[in-house]
Amino acid sequence: MDNNNLGIIGSEEWCVFEELGIPAIKARVDSGAKTSSIQANNIKVISKGAHEWVRFEVNPLQDNRSINIECLAKLVDRRTVKSSSGISEERFVIKTPVKIGENVFEIELTLANRDTMEYRMLLGREALNDRFMVNSAISYSFKEFSEDEIAEKYASQVKEKTGLKIAILASNPALYSNKRLMEAGEARGHEMVFLNVEHAYMKLDANSPEIRYRGGNILNEFDAIIPRIKPAVTFYGCALIRQFDNLGVYCLNSAEAITQSRDKLFASQLFSKNDIHIPITGFAKSPMDTKDLIRMVNGAPLIIKLLESTQGKGVVLAETNKAAESVINAFKSVQTNILVQEFIKEANGQDIRCFVVNGRVVASMQRQAEKGEFRANIHQGGKASVVKITAEEKKLALKAAKVLNLAVAGVDIIRSNKGPLLLEVNSSPGLEGIENATGKDIANAMIMAIERKIKFNQ
Repeated sequence: MDNNNLGIIGSEEWCVFEELGIPAIKARVDSGAKTSSIQANNIKVISKGAHEWVRFEVNPLQDNRSINIECLAKLVDRRTVKSSSGISEERFVIKTPVKIGENVFEIELTLANRDTMEYRMLLGREALNDRFMVNSAISYSFKEFSEDEIAEKYASQVKEKTGLKIAILASNPALYSNKRLMEAGEARGHEMVFLNVEHAYMKLDANSPEIRYRGGNILNEFDAIIPRIKPAVTFYGCALIRQFDNLGVYCLNSAEAITQSRDKLFASQLFSKNDIHIPITGFAKSPMDTKDLIRMVNGAPLIIKLLESTQGKGVVLAETNKAAESVINAFKSVQTNILVQEFIKEANGQDIRCFVVNGRVVASMQRQAEKGEFRANIHQGGKASVVKITAEEKKLALKAAKVLNLAVAGVDIIRSNKGPLLLEVNSSPGLEGIENATGKDIANAMIMAIERKIKFNQ
């Protein structure tokens, strides 16, 4: 085709897929990729007559995981694709008309997990050939949609107000997890309110107990509370949760469950009692017992943990028995409670975070510690990737959450030569790392868990 007849396309463009029911999705134009691809979750192949079809969900807006569109298309091919990290995987291919500006033509699309990518779609050179020339210096050469236009296009995806009123009890409204929960609740039509733990106070009275908020407002209209309390306010936060519970408000995690999950010693005792395998752990009060404590957990290298540690803070690796003695005695000299734990060398700085919601593992990720670091926590620079857990690991995660009576839990597991071992259970697990690694809408799963518990029907 004569180059003069080619349209000019920018580095990013809005695409419309009327047959798939997608009113607008932003695509990155990439002439380096042969085939176009679109983000897809929950992919299922179904038979219709003599043909195979594929049902999948597209989350078309990068900054709103709560909008999902269910799509159905004929399956035209299966291809093995090697990702940028060198891992080969089978991808499903469909054909569907795309509209870019006033141009409508059929393209092949591979269904891919693009959740961690900036764009939900990639427009490859097969779609560009004989149609467009790329000018990478411009964007939206055909049609640019404003935020209001996008909101209007997706208005039908946001459910009507339902009257359910849910509060997030936390400290920082700007945290990713808290923002996502607010967004997910609103997307399901609920009224979401952020309550700062430290701005709430209680009236304890047999006839008219109350919770009030800064300024004197009485908090008596909530159907449910999602506790996201930081360790520093555990005592006060749990007192508030008990008060909400006394007032008949459903709390996604109870005060008792949060308290015992945060007491690492008590939690470890509960795990041992319930035949949940953990790394060999020691606890002693007197420095006189330090040497035997070290021997008891198979000697150095070993882990020393503050009982109140979180996000990998207050966790030390002692490489030698001498170093272990020094650290243990230093902590004890300032009257700090610590646990001493065997070091699982074969884990190579990896652990697995299983996110449990109401008795189901809704997502799992593997965390890899930075080079030279043994803590795999994301807050310590750990890198997250999606992982397929074994039946044994799943059983361990569910049992640990159940033993602590947590409806929502981040269960950390380590793979050892003895099989999976439980590291710890977090009652306020963060959403950012695991949502980005897996592409799962965990915030939505938490809101739906509340709906099921309080028998709320949409």
